[in-house]
Amino acid sequence: MMKLHVAIVGAGMAGLSCAAQLVRAGHRVSLFDKGRGPGGRMSTRRMDTPLGEAHFDHGAQYFTVRDPAFMAQVARWSAGGVAAPWPAAGTGAWVGVPTMNAVIKDMADQHDVAFGWHVRGLVRRGGAWHLAGETAGGTLTETGPFDAVVVAIPPEQAAAIVALHDLSLASTALAARSQPCWTGMFAFAERLQCPTDTVREAGLIGWAARNSAKPGRRGPETWVVQAGPLWSDQHIEDDAAAVADVLLAALGEALDIAVPVPAVAAAHRWRYAMSTGSDLGALWSDTSKIGICGDWLLGPRVENAWISGRTLATQIMAHAPREVA
Repeated sequence: MMKLHVAIVGAGMAGLSCAAQLVRAGHRVSLFDKGRGPGGRMSTRRMDTPLGEAHFDHGAQYFTVRDPAFMAQVARWSAGGVAAPWPAAGTGAWVGVPTMNAVIKDMADQHDVAFGWHVRGLVRRGGAWHLAGETAGGTLTETGPFDAVVVAIPPEQAAAIVALHDLSLASTALAARSQPCWTGMFAFAERLQCPTDTVREAGLIGWAARNSAKPGRRGPETWVVQAGPLWSDQHIEDDAAAVADVLLAALGEALDIAVPVPAVAAAHRWRYAMSTGSDLGALWSDTSKIGICGDWLLGPRVENAWISGRTLATQIMAHAPREVA
């Protein structure tokens, strides 16, 4: 099999899973992510507060395990101290330690990842792919050549990048729709006096959790409050500070307590938080040499992103040219 140099756009769970499988087979991989560091939708926000630094897992809250191969991966994370069970979220729930993005960082550390690199488009030249985009400082740049490109970002963004080169892939991505999510982050001087660490489906809240109660967490009392997709969609363009106020009030109502004034309060808008999923697994075109992976091709779970990336890597390798003897 000829060894390929593959560019992967998006260094979240799906992109890194794809990279790991390709590298294991001897291929070369370069990853590009517009974020400042590892995380994607498993990001952790750090904030300075009068109480010290506070950490908020403001994306995915936990993950579950069903697939045997993913189970083996989680076992390795557990043995390495970067993942632990979190019974408060339910039987079989796991989190990254000491922050949710710890597992993503563990994966990213094993690869060539350019963070702060925003891919805007693809350029086909000389029979190879080049990425066009801008670095963290806003400098327009281009990099390549690559034998193939993997796009591991939400479907709406993936469609925009591949549309000029593979209409079939773009059409499939456009048919998918991600649901938005407003997420509130609050730090308090004292522990909130309530017996539970999690809240599900209460009023406009889809999920809320005492973030500081997760395994390995340090710092002040922190809560993450995520609005349901319907409310988030209806208020997607609202001011972040106003949304934070609403989510804080909703938390007090859900917990049936008078919530004190937080030491810090903020809200983050995830435009592309969750997809309903499909049964496609991954997308690969041997004609254009472009692939797409992500949880939206299977279902809205962290594990599905990992499986999708692994599935795409297998498809790429199955179609890799054979070396001439």
